[in-house]
Amino acid sequence: MAGRRPVTRDVYEYAVIRVVPRVERGELINAGVLLYCQPRGYLCARVELDAGRLRAVDPGADIDGVRRALSAYELACGDEAGPLEGESLGGRFRWLTAPRSTIVQAGPVHAGLTADPGTELARLFDKLVRL
Repeated sequence: MAGRRPVTRDVYEYAVIRVVPRVERGELINAGVLLYCQPRGYLCARVELDAGRLRAVDPGADIDGVRRALSAYELACGDEAGPLEGESLGGRFRWLTAPRSTIVQAGPVHAGLTADPGTELARLFDKLVRL
């Protein structure tokens, strides 16, 4: 159509950040989303712990410890990324999504297309984390 500019969509990758308080039971809750869009230079994590849901899975869970571990995902995406500060955004994403046997871990990586990574992160967060 004349006069209309096509919307450019870029590939992004994301992983759900999960809390697995008792790995041997395999029960988990979704507590965040990590999204990386290389063409747009975008890496961001959004987390939110539902303490009531976590206590339902494990009444003895260390809520404060889990919150600290979740906040590390957000910090690793920022300008002051601590030990990951010298890493590229892609390197940070790969490190954050590497398989772990810890209480807080990233799930499998998935991909999609987006014109706006921030909006996509909010959409995924609402769909996959919030009830």
